[in-house]
Amino acid sequence: MFDRILIANRGEIACRVIETARALGVRTVAVYSDADAGAKHVQMADRAVHIGGPAPSDSYLRGDAIIDAAKATGAQAIHPGYGFLSENPDFVEAVEAAGLVFIGPSAKAIRAMGLKDAAKALMAEAGVPVVPGYHGADQDDALLAAEAEKIGFPVLIKAVAGGGGKGMRLVETAGDFAAALESARSEAQKAFGNPDVLVEKFVTRPRHIEVQVFGDGTRAVHLFERDCSLQRRHQKVIEEAPAPGMTEEMRAAMGAAAVRAAEAIGYAGAGTVEFIVDGSDGLRPDGFWFMEMNTRLQVEHPVTEAITGVDLVEWQLRVAAGEGLPAAQEDLAITGHAFEARLYAEDVPKGFLPATGTLTHLVFAPGARADSGVRAGDTISPWYDPMIAKVILHGPTREIALARLRSALKDTEVAGTVTNLAFLGALAGHAGYGRGEVDTGLIGREIEQLTASPVIETRHAVAAAMTALDLVDTGEDTGFVLWRPLRHRVELVWQGESCPVSVRIEAPDRQRWQVGETEAVAQRLGDTWEIDGMALPPVAVSGSTLTVFDRYGLAFEVIDPLERAAGAAGDGNVIEAPMPGLVKWLGAEVGQQVTQGDRLAVLEAMKMEHALLAARDGVVAEVLAEVGAQVEAGAALIRLEAE
Repeated sequence: MFDRILIANRGEIACRVIETARALGVRTVAVYSDADAGAKHVQMADRAVHIGGPAPSDSYLRGDAIIDAAKATGAQAIHPGYGFLSENPDFVEAVEAAGLVFIGPSAKAIRAMGLKDAAKALMAEAGVPVVPGYHGADQDDALLAAEAEKIGFPVLIKAVAGGGGKGMRLVETAGDFAAALESARSEAQKAFGNPDVLVEKFVTRPRHIEVQVFGDGTRAVHLFERDCSLQRRHQKVIEEAPAPGMTEEMRAAMGAAAVRAAEAIGYAGAGTVEFIVDGSDGLRPDGFWFMEMNTRLQVEHPVTEAITGVDLVEWQLRVAAGEGLPAAQEDLAITGHAFEARLYAEDVPKGFLPATGTLTHLVFAPGARADSGVRAGDTISPWYDPMIAKVILHGPTREIALARLRSALKDTEVAGTVTNLAFLGALAGHAGYGRGEVDTGLIGREIEQLTASPVIETRHAVAAAMTALDLVDTGEDTGFVLWRPLRHRVELVWQGESCPVSVRIEAPDRQRWQVGETEAVAQRLGDTWEIDGMALPPVAVSGSTLTVFDRYGLAFEVIDPLERAAGAAGDGNVIEAPMPGLVKWLGAEVGQQVTQGDRLAVLEAMKMEHALLAARDGVVAEVLAEVGAQVEAGAALIRLEAE
């Protein structure tokens, strides 16, 4: 076994590799860009080396800098993770030329599977079923159109290089083929520098099922299948293993085909053979076809680990260090069912646009495996994939595992950026998906239902307002002034709509709230509050945003009355407290000449400080408060002489 390895990656996969290496007693070296200087993987590793600027081309794609870092730190091998340089055969050769071990397949194997057309021809030779289509080198427009007619519409035009849905177009009729071909070629050229395409039969009720393989360069085994059919724009969202509805006959056929594929190219390490499956009439041994092989560890590998009990990263290290296959095919078995949901910082209502922001709060559900490269306080950078975590749940049956996933997603708490958490929850709770009725078109067909805005309840606004007004931790002596109930007001905004909230404190342990036309009672029982008999949900504060952790996180904005007051009309004689708070500072004295915009006082409220400014030029007539005083909304603090 190696003494020290370098991980040529970042984020959650770098952390994942470090965890296994540590368990094996192998020391680790991390590499990082300017943007990742304080990242989780940097702090987890035994050593870390800076390799360049934030852009991947200046850091994580700099093979020479990564190899230099490995040599300088005494690393014997390089683990590529996935993405970046993981499927770059030139990098593999450079690593080996430097006297280091590449923890993955050979450059020859990567090249064999690098172009979809050549890979499919190779697979056909090896007896692996391939989708009917044209994979030739002749790229003449008329020939491609004629081949599409032979195959029969609908067909799929796909770039021969790359992936991720780029350079891919679905063509329903012959009349649409020419325009789709031009568009696919243009996108492929921009994304991969190669405009060549292939044309394949489009399966009308497709499922995406892949088989995990592992080889030692000569022999290979498979670790069963994963269903990755829940996709949007050809990107996986929730994966599961094993595939629902899989029969033993088809599992054996797919597994054998995947092993033939791996052994045909002398594959070493972890890889995935991806198949397109016709799900229109159940799963049949004659209804699956090879799509491509990913010559690396996959993002969704944890579901395979969960059902087999195998640590795939450990296997990678052991085989790369010279050991044979850690298990024979007959030693491998499936136990239970597992799901993985990919939690991203992305704006779902805006078309799943990647989002940035600082994670002010991040808590995962107890019992869930959460593979994450970020922590609370970390920033989601615009430079890299906005993944926050992969949430993985296992259970003895699919039904139980899915119920555990639904529960874990509900108990996941994220604040500081928008996420797809509610979307994941809607998918996990989709009735058809629960029955195992899944195909790659499910999200597209159900997108409106899956992205519907949550409906808030009175208790959600009350929870936000209680936090905004700092009324959650009220003491026994709070609640009355001159024997009259205290009243408070705050204005919240929910999805752009104003939501005024007010409260009358009737006793230290009882509050009567008004949200619009609806009334609610908050009652404290011991150390906890209930709102109309339901427990007060936790709330996180980030600036003016209050995230109520219910229904996957409900973000309210608090209107700062100071900002609103700055532009409001009025004589400006009296400076009032716009909300309940503590007078932290006073900068005005009687007789003092002040100018519009001068800071005259600082009020602490909502765990933030608010500056109170002079609304006009004038002279201070009275100072009506003292530093340290707790004042109510509307309390007069400073009065200017009348004009």
